[in-house]
Amino acid sequence: MSNSKKTIFSAVQPSGEITLGNYLGAIKNWVNLQNDYKCIFALADLHTITVRQNPKEFNRRIIELYALFLACGIDPQKSIFFIQSQVHTHANLGWILQCYTQFGELSRMTQFKDKSKKHVDNINAGLFCYPSLMAADILLYNADLVPVGADQKQHLELTRNIAERFNGIYGDTFVIPEPYVAKIGAKVASLQDPTKKMSKSDKNSNACVRMMDDADVIIKKFKRAVTDSNNEVKFRNENTGIDNLIGIYSCITSKSAEEVEKEFEGKGYGDFKKAVGEAVVNELIPIQERFKDYISNEDYLVKCFRKAREEALEISEKTLNEVKTKIGFYL
Repeated sequence: MSNSKKTIFSAVQPSGEITLGNYLGAIKNWVNLQNDYKCIFALADLHTITVRQNPKEFNRRIIELYALFLACGIDPQKSIFFIQSQVHTHANLGWILQCYTQFGELSRMTQFKDKSKKHVDNINAGLFCYPSLMAADILLYNADLVPVGADQKQHLELTRNIAERFNGIYGDTFVIPEPYVAKIGAKVASLQDPTKKMSKSDKNSNACVRMMDDADVIIKKFKRAVTDSNNEVKFRNENTGIDNLIGIYSCITSKSAEEVEKEFEGKGYGDFKKAVGEAVVNELIPIQERFKDYISNEDYLVKCFRKAREEALEISEKTLNEVKTKIGFYL
């Protein structure tokens, strides 16, 4: 990887099944970024334990998600793709940065408020403090850019504030990261309620397409997708059901909204829903086949993430040691 390339860091939690929204909003973008940037990606399993996990299921999800990301096109030869808990520098810097994060800043985090409502029996300190760990994830690698969705912009802004605060006290230490927002596919909505983000926890099974859904299931879900009574395939920029479907189709086919409108001029929603479903099937089925190959070769997966662990440690230990030296720790 060329040092002249800007560094991008991103991470995802192994907290459940991956949806089409996760794929189009994050993973597909990761794959496309690999040729133009120095990419560092992580499975953020330390963040995941802010919610109680079944140990066996958690362990299985980590290895399965690693395999799925490779199947989607993350290339261990182009990118560093590691498991967060295997790189000790994250927890170390996370604690240090907690001491440079204000209580009021953490208390204003929207996701803390939302998750506290969902997990009222387990509002733990990790849930409150994990934006400081997220800041450590990013700052350890001197990331220039961080791909963010709308729900992560607040955390990235806090990361920038923490970095600027530390730099102001000790001199230039951290690169101040900028957001990288994908133009298409940054937000995929529920197929049943376009005002909501597509979510694996949606009680309506038709609202969410999962990466491992079979072809017939995917086609049926798109046939049942909510649109409106207009029946004209036209982008309205109003977070409508048809806007969501055009966004999905655009992201998969790399066609602009205008090109999609022209392709389906004179055709109704039925034809368009079928085409979107088929495009999704054609995208996901090869990924599912590659996933089966990867997950059946665990030795190869272990080899990949152990190599990535060493690469991540080589970079992040330099940052951590610089931070500790500036604070005054005896190394």
